[in-house]
Amino acid sequence: MGVESEKVGVTQQLSPSFLAYLGDAVYELYVRTQYIFPPRRLAEYHNKVVSLVRAESQAAFLSNLYPYLTEFEKEIVRRGRNATAGGRRRVSPKIYQKSTSFETLIGYLYLHNPQRLNQLLKKLNLDLT
Repeated sequence: MGVESEKVGVTQQLSPSFLAYLGDAVYELYVRTQYIFPPRRLAEYHNKVVSLVRAESQAAFLSNLYPYLTEFEKEIVRRGRNATAGGRRRVSPKIYQKSTSFETLIGYLYLHNPQRLNQLLKKLNLDLT
């Protein structure tokens, strides 16, 4: 077994919670890099990024992406939804589940198919104004 196949085997065993944790970081970095140009004040960056990485926005983005997902990607989303326990009380459990599902998908694709991740992230059409 080669190093690459071992890596795939190990990442297949990662919990949806871990994938969501990773996906949260990857998605926030993606959003932050979208706002580098044109240069703005730091407070403007922060407010825009926060508005797009909050659970409500992630849940809406998942709904927008869902028609484009493969059956396997939908299974990853389902696993992420089922992995949520408790959740934050600032949002409803349903929104928190969708948000976690979105992050789980992002984390999984980051590890397994970065090209597909980029395709889906481009479909979000983030408002860069």
